[in-house]
Amino acid sequence: MTRDEENLLTRRYLLWCYKSTKEALDRIDRKFTQVQVDRNLLNSLENEAVSYACSELGEKIESFKKYIQDKEKSGLEEKYVDFKKEVLQPEYIYLQLRLRAVEKAIGIFLGDGELAKIQNLYENEMSRRILEARDH
Repeated sequence: MTRDEENLLTRRYLLWCYKSTKEALDRIDRKFTQVQVDRNLLNSLENEAVSYACSELGEKIESFKKYIQDKEKSGLEEKYVDFKKEVLQPEYIYLQLRLRAVEKAIGIFLGDGELAKIQNLYENEMSRRILEARDH
């Protein structure tokens, strides 16, 4: 194996490590950002809905409230052992530490500028997936 081939394999592996770790962490963290946005949406919906006399609309809004509550509960359970004391789950701590370790390794093996490139690739890929999703 040539040095270039070895470098490509190392880069691909670090890219995979970054992607898989970041995705796992994002699956938890995005629930909290989504809940913030959802609450804002709910507030707007409730304010606008008062001008409509429609029981089905009220049911949909109540369903959305339940969805938000369930999402928040799920996020809290995945992230915290004890939310009130802000004690994090061991898995969540592991993912945070692993991501930092992967980012350091990228700098060591690929150079400091590669981390920003890989982060950009990741964000572009996540945006592409959202825009191309057909199931929602």
